[in-house]
Amino acid sequence: MPKYVAYCGNFINDGNQGIRIYDVDMETGVFTFRSEVEAHNPIYLTVSKDKKFLYSIVEEGVSAFSINDDGSLNFLNTKWIGGLRGCYLTVDSENRYIFIGGYYDGRITMINLLEDGSIGDVTCGIFHQGLGISSVEARLEPKVTCVELSHDEKLLYTVDYGIDQVVVYSINYTIGKLDVADIIRCPFGTMPRMVRLTKDDKYVYILSEKRNKIDVMKADRENGKLSHDKIQSVSVIKDTYMTAAAAALEISRDEEYVYASVDAVNSFACLKRDARTGELRFEFDFRVSGDCPGSIYIFPDKKHVVSLNYDTNEMRTFEMHYKHKYALMRKPPLKIKKPTCLKIMKLKEGDSAK
Repeated sequence: MPKYVAYCGNFINDGNQGIRIYDVDMETGVFTFRSEVEAHNPIYLTVSKDKKFLYSIVEEGVSAFSINDDGSLNFLNTKWIGGLRGCYLTVDSENRYIFIGGYYDGRITMINLLEDGSIGDVTCGIFHQGLGISSVEARLEPKVTCVELSHDEKLLYTVDYGIDQVVVYSINYTIGKLDVADIIRCPFGTMPRMVRLTKDDKYVYILSEKRNKIDVMKADRENGKLSHDKIQSVSVIKDTYMTAAAAALEISRDEEYVYASVDAVNSFACLKRDARTGELRFEFDFRVSGDCPGSIYIFPDKKHVVSLNYDTNEMRTFEMHYKHKYALMRKPPLKIKKPTCLKIMKLKEGDSAK
């Protein structure tokens, strides 16, 4: 049976907890702690497409690790990103560049990667600009919360929670440069938080924290010019809650379902996706039995979903029953301080944890 390993990031104000590594039973959804690797507040991490490297946001900038055959990690290096601490990152499939979004300074950073997977130098850094110039108008300060590559890796979608925009950049891999290709302007004060794209890059899903809705956009690249048209806006909560704040967004690997978590309500919504039109239909939601589900993870077979409950220091795994529209937690929660990010990776056949 194939073996899987999980990497969990966190953010702790007092003390320190590194990247925690777990063995994962994909049939039961059970995580078994294996080890911990030193890293200072690894708030967000990602695994390279070839499964050779792991990259993590840390207090000092960004850190690189090589991944051994059994899933254990070896530290490579850490580099400053040229701005304040980042909150999100992604890497292209050829391990050429890493892209980082900064919440505290509204900066997009592009850094080249070396042949051994270690982090090189900053090649491009762009600060988003705040909005509002009137003496009686509150100024909107940029706060980037998500960066996502299109699947053809020609574009970088950057979600700016502070100025209500998703700025889309074209990528020049030859010289390591970003250029604005389009700007999706969200309704004022709606606080876009995350973005996800379908594999054909035709449909774009933007999660709004303030409205608790997903905007469905259709991307058009005809005649060499990029544009986005909104075709739907759908709620991720059934009732209106004044304190509700949508937090995380994911798409199942087969693109049949879209999922969103909602803070304060502490719920998790499941929406069915129409492959032909890209539109979504609310199916059901459920309470996650914890506080502040700031991040979620969908198992590759979508039979289980994981809610990372930040305020209650735990991860809870739910067994999904799509036909009957409910989710069931069969195992006790896994205690972990301030979890913020989870990635699960399949090990090569024949490898086992040491």
